[in-house]
Amino acid sequence: MTASYFERSDRHRYKPTPHASGAWDPDEQHFSPLAGLVVHAIDQYRAERPPSGLVLSRVSFDILGRLALAECEIRVESIRPGRTIELLEAVVHIADRPVVRARAWLLTEADTGAVAGGTDARLPRPDGLAGRSLTSVWPGGHCASVDIRPVGTPEPGRATAWLATDLDLVGGEPSSPLASYVALVDTANGIAVRRPPAEWMFPNVDLTIHLHRQPEGRWVGLDTTVVFGPTGQGLTSSVLHDIHGPVGQAQQILTVRPLPGR
Repeated sequence: MTASYFERSDRHRYKPTPHASGAWDPDEQHFSPLAGLVVHAIDQYRAERPPSGLVLSRVSFDILGRLALAECEIRVESIRPGRTIELLEAVVHIADRPVVRARAWLLTEADTGAVAGGTDARLPRPDGLAGRSLTSVWPGGHCASVDIRPVGTPEPGRATAWLATDLDLVGGEPSSPLASYVALVDTANGIAVRRPPAEWMFPNVDLTIHLHRQPEGRWVGLDTTVVFGPTGQGLTSSVLHDIHGPVGQAQQILTVRPLPGR
């Protein structure tokens, strides 16, 4: 099996490997690596343009339909150009049908170290923490590919953990630290489950990531809380870390319902 989540077919098309298969249905893609692939496509789009001095500071993904484990096409365009602020849009198509629409705000980079502050405390480093497997709770190639190291003991709806993977995002080509980082963030919805996924469904229909600092290194730290409301909606909220400290936050809205027959 190839040691990557995707293989490139041509300039805009990518084929998922079995490592990208999903947690709710192994015949679907897990959204986590696909989100990273979208950022990879945005990086490629930006590399073909003059340098701008802007950094990706927010990216939001709306999941429009079933993510079949099949070749996808990603197209990126600028919908709000600017010298200090720019908005990009990326659309993922599978079988000629749009399945993900993402928007990324790029903001100017400047030295604000003199006024920086207000972040949460750092997490304990992942070195020396005991690992655990997600496969006891979740099926699918993506969950099997993740090295997860809990910080403390997870509880229903509450967990803190470090995640990493040895797999490349796209076979045979480098990915930016940001694309590799984003490729693990959507896993947050699976590390602090409130109810067993064999009894309840709670997939997310979106993912929004805000960054106040660009992440570094291979480890993704997730300080995650999952809330289920009383009318079928839920929310997964995570403070995002790298080994140097917090980098931002992520939110996922959930549709919560019992599995048929429960």
